[in-house]
Amino acid sequence: MKEAPRLINLFIQHCGEMGGHWGMSRSMAQIFALLYLSEQALNANDMVAALGISRSNVSAGLKELQSWRLVQVSHRPGDRHDYFATSQDLWPVLRTLAQEKRRRELEPTLLFLRAALQEDSPDAATRHARNRMREMHDLIDLFNTWLDDMQKLAPDTLERLMRQGSRVSRVLDAINGARKS
Repeated sequence: MKEAPRLINLFIQHCGEMGGHWGMSRSMAQIFALLYLSEQALNANDMVAALGISRSNVSAGLKELQSWRLVQVSHRPGDRHDYFATSQDLWPVLRTLAQEKRRRELEPTLLFLRAALQEDSPDAATRHARNRMREMHDLIDLFNTWLDDMQKLAPDTLERLMRQGSRVSRVLDAINGARKS
């Protein structure tokens, strides 16, 4: 495989650096970036050559990307290699990343808070802490429910909603104002 253009290399390196923030290893994020920008499906040997990372890192990254449902495997007649590609539609990718963030970050916190709120609160300091944890639980739970609702929307509907931005709050304010009258 020939050397990738500078812009592609910069994108792949940036994704590798951001991988930890997305819950991915550096190599997993770089593999995803390479596949996302690639015009055709690539095999593991192509990725090793393009990224300059070990075959074992590529294999581990591909397994993890498959478990996240971020890559698809295909085969070519007469070729024993597996070929990998990502969706060219970013919505499924964004939804998957949001689901993984929830699974890894929000859900464990909600589980902890639910268990903590079951504890007895004999003293004032503990009752205060419990009340604060209840507030946190309720807000995270509301956010989690909202994420569920957003995940159910069709991509075009979600995109239109996102493009509305703060105009949505003006509509809601107007509705609430009309209810008060």
